[in-house]
Amino acid sequence: MAIIHWLLNAGPTVFLPILLFVFALILKIKPGRAFKAAVTVGIGFIGLNLVIGLLTDSLGPAAQAMVKNFHMSLNTIDVGWPAASAISYGTTLGSLAIPIGVALNVVLLVFGLTKTLDVDLWNYWHIAFTGSLVYAATNNFALGLATMVVHAMWIYFLADLAAPTIQKHYGLAGISFPQGASAPGFVLALPINWLLDRIPGVKDIHWTPETIQKRLGIFGDSAIMGLIIGIVIGALAQYSGTKILNLGMSTAAVLILMPKMVALLMEGLQPISEAANTLVQKKFPGRSLYIGMDSALAVGQEAVLSASLVLVPLSLLIAVILPGNKVLPFGDLATIPFMVAVMAAVFGGNVFRIVIGGIIDIAISLLIASWAAPMLTITAKSAHFAMKGATSISILSDGGTWTTLMIVGLGKLMTWTGIIGLGIIVLALMIWLNRFHDKKVAAENK
Repeated sequence: MAIIHWLLNAGPTVFLPILLFVFALILKIKPGRAFKAAVTVGIGFIGLNLVIGLLTDSLGPAAQAMVKNFHMSLNTIDVGWPAASAISYGTTLGSLAIPIGVALNVVLLVFGLTKTLDVDLWNYWHIAFTGSLVYAATNNFALGLATMVVHAMWIYFLADLAAPTIQKHYGLAGISFPQGASAPGFVLALPINWLLDRIPGVKDIHWTPETIQKRLGIFGDSAIMGLIIGIVIGALAQYSGTKILNLGMSTAAVLILMPKMVALLMEGLQPISEAANTLVQKKFPGRSLYIGMDSALAVGQEAVLSASLVLVPLSLLIAVILPGNKVLPFGDLATIPFMVAVMAAVFGGNVFRIVIGGIIDIAISLLIASWAAPMLTITAKSAHFAMKGATSISILSDGGTWTTLMIVGLGKLMTWTGIIGLGIIVLALMIWLNRFHDKKVAAENK
């Protein structure tokens, strides 16, 4: 536990390179190459965090100003994923998430029930989140532990299910996204994409960064689009002229710098991913292995970022007009690219569809986050989180996923029956996907 807490305090930019270095040595990569790859991944994450920080620092105050200007009155504050992860890991239950997640991952890999080797240990906070909510709702510690196990299984299943689509669209060979806020978007995007394919006129709309740039000329360029979107958001925030221009330049910088940081991450991951798959093929012929990483690897794509910037002001509008919503989007506005990253792969990078899917996702997320707010508020107080005057808090990302509603809802209403039932269902789905479906696909491709 002392080691786990040290790793959590160090943050992903430190412990992920350490973990990858050790993993690379196990894969018999030469120490020098392994060390360079691990350090490159760490540098990529630092760069990515700097760019995301730039986006957060720019959009956060602008969003707050828009809220004030338009007199929005919603009593639950979206504190964002950084606060939610601190709250989740800050409980006794949540501190057990990493050993539970790692042990379960190893067992599932050994029995061939998942292809994802999850090296993104920091993101086990997602299962700590749902486990803590169920514990807050039922006051049953053992049920909270069981919830984390079942949620982790759902995340591994969704990561495996979405991996081929993600790898094909983003060009991320051997990578999957076992990330609690992104992976559920795959299932949500499928029916939306199916429906849009059947609406006359709408089915033919296909906006990509390339087609937008071709039609709009210089105004379709990523940097110029970021500049314009930033200026519009700054104007809605009623900023001064210089602050509007600064916000415009910041959003333009994010659109250009984010893909470069992702490329740096992939440069470090490539030798490790290749070595892992080589080892698996040698030890388990016919089986493949995915390296489970944060969906940050996908948020740098131009289509994802462009659609996400459009969704920022739309999120505030939806929050105001949506009946039953109690959450004011704020902390997770900069997390919108993560929420739509996997959805974007299903939509083939179509900016129009990403925006439509994002609107639907955000509306659903706001309602679920409103429902989860009382439980998260109780959990935050038990973790001694500084509420800073807020009486009710929630988060738009994890607090609003359909997996949170399903797992926490059934855990709250049906306790052990609900959680065990969900465990049996996801186990059956894992067996279907890894034992039958993939073999059928492989046979058809021969």
